[in-house]
Amino acid sequence: MENILAKHDLAGGYCNSLTAYSRYLTREVNIGDIALGGHNPIRIQSMTTTDTMDTLGTVEQTIRMVESGCEYVRITAPSIKEAENLANIKKELRYRGYHVPLIADIHFTPNAAEMAARIVEKVRVNPGNYADKKKFENIEYTQDAYNAELSRIYKKFIPLVKICKEYGTAMRIGTNHGSLSDRIMSHYGDTPRGMVESAMEFIRMCEDQNYYNLVISMKASNTQVMVQAYRLLVETMAKEGMNYPLHLGVTEAGDGEDGRIKSAVGIGTLLEDGLGDTIRVSLTEDPEFEAPVAKALADRYALRSPMSEAGGPESITQRSSLSAYRPTYSPYEYNRRITTPVQHIGGHHHPVVMIDVSKENLKDPYFLSSVGYNYSAGLDKYNLADQACDLAYLGDNLPSFSFPGNLKQVYNYQTWLKLKDKNNCHPLFSLEDLIKADIKDEFLNFVEIDSEQLNNSAIEQLDDTSVLILKTSSIHGMAEQRAFFVSLQEKNIQIPVIIKRTYQHADADHLMLYAATDLGALLTDGFGDGVWIDAEGQNLSLINSTSFGILQATRTRISKTEYISCPSCGRTLFDLQETTQLIRSRTDHLKGIKIGIMGCIVNGPGEMADADYGYVGTGPDKITLYRGKEVVKKNVTTAYALDELIDIIKGDGNWVEKI
Repeated sequence: MENILAKHDLAGGYCNSLTAYSRYLTREVNIGDIALGGHNPIRIQSMTTTDTMDTLGTVEQTIRMVESGCEYVRITAPSIKEAENLANIKKELRYRGYHVPLIADIHFTPNAAEMAARIVEKVRVNPGNYADKKKFENIEYTQDAYNAELSRIYKKFIPLVKICKEYGTAMRIGTNHGSLSDRIMSHYGDTPRGMVESAMEFIRMCEDQNYYNLVISMKASNTQVMVQAYRLLVETMAKEGMNYPLHLGVTEAGDGEDGRIKSAVGIGTLLEDGLGDTIRVSLTEDPEFEAPVAKALADRYALRSPMSEAGGPESITQRSSLSAYRPTYSPYEYNRRITTPVQHIGGHHHPVVMIDVSKENLKDPYFLSSVGYNYSAGLDKYNLADQACDLAYLGDNLPSFSFPGNLKQVYNYQTWLKLKDKNNCHPLFSLEDLIKADIKDEFLNFVEIDSEQLNNSAIEQLDDTSVLILKTSSIHGMAEQRAFFVSLQEKNIQIPVIIKRTYQHADADHLMLYAATDLGALLTDGFGDGVWIDAEGQNLSLINSTSFGILQATRTRISKTEYISCPSCGRTLFDLQETTQLIRSRTDHLKGIKIGIMGCIVNGPGEMADADYGYVGTGPDKITLYRGKEVVKKNVTTAYALDELIDIIKGDGNWVEKI
């Protein structure tokens, strides 16, 4: 069994195992004196936000980043003068005793890349920008024209490869979903496959020159696209005998709680699959706040079983037959598991949120405001927020007030039996108790089951009023729960499932990151009809907002405005954090709208490709406004730009007044 599971083909070619943690073994790449990939720890990095020409400012910020946990520091070099100044920055850092490897971030300028490659330990190039054409035009390429363009790019790119070989400089080939070239778009469209092919072209050029000091990334602001692209990349590389290390990141994740949850969903899903050798968490905050988040994600896997020399798992606990290890779903596209709806759970209904309120003061209706139900004593009614949970677990405790009609109450079975009024109240059974029960709810019965009960034939006896609550105590619980879903699919059991995860002794930050990883990974694969985060002692408001944040980040339930905001860098033309908060303050009630906020044209129409509207810095005190990728207004003075953006949204009929 172990030898079979160590082969990549069981996981569809992109990871060692779908049901046990096993880190995918990649080629080791030296970046200065800190090696990446292979058996090395998952490395942490971030990017400066200072002007690269401000040598001392950049040095000071780099030092703060190193002290916060960064093992590599990336610095933008948009033109040759910034590239040249990297030498001064490096010299000053070395003088102060800091030997952190530096990475030059290159977008459009080959001569800047060639200069930087002589100075720093690594350069990052974006295939969609570097020597390729990206005019956002619909151009049809014949195969001959496509090949001719590829040949032209080869001639522009190879000088950089030769310099990297000569100086021992590493290179990251970093594809971004929103900045694919017209040539790639013409053949593959705006897809994960297009992202992969964009990178593979450049990888093949490097290998043609016998240059292998490469790191690869597939970044997107859409977590589903990002995860699918990385998986496709690994599968594609494996078919061609490649195993380059992976740089993981979610582009323009945003700030605060949203940015952390979105990053954890994308990065954490891949880490769960054993993929990823270095992490950069992109937050619209000072860069020294990024490294601790990335480190919290990476550290979780240091405790898990190591990889074998072959890249397979050291040991696997067999939970089901071998067939359960074969995917019954595609890891490369989103398709929600087919279920038969029970009430408003499953089927085509959006995933529900369940929260344990049993420890709250059940004599006080005001506590429900923390889960989206604001009680008005004068009117004796509840006002629902956009993020109002759907199910409240009360265990064996009874409230002394009337719950809102929209909020279903869930009680332990024996307590539910004794209720005089069972309206809107439903029982929670163990699997064994449900099978033996003489009295059940006519409409909805919850059944709690551990994912270890994978082959329990009693599941097949459940009727069309049953909803499973799937829990796990395994250290690699996501994979165990995923195996459970696969087993249900194999048996064509279409019972809805709410995913439950329990977190003990986790502080607020770790709770967000862990839950977003564990629940987000399953939702990204199309599994789960609801979420239940169990974290005794934690604030109900945090649990509720985290639950909805995970559903938002996985695009499975939209409950608020989404901001696709870049993390700022030396190219940024305005105060990104201040501007993001200002835009948020006036638009955060526009449920379902996605607004891109980009500091410069490099991160503009490309990297915010997934946004409905865009606010992009294009010069000192000048903003260009977008509808999707279309420029609507150019060079608007900053003072008027937000009002103009709101007018565009209003003109499209997408504006509602804030209540």
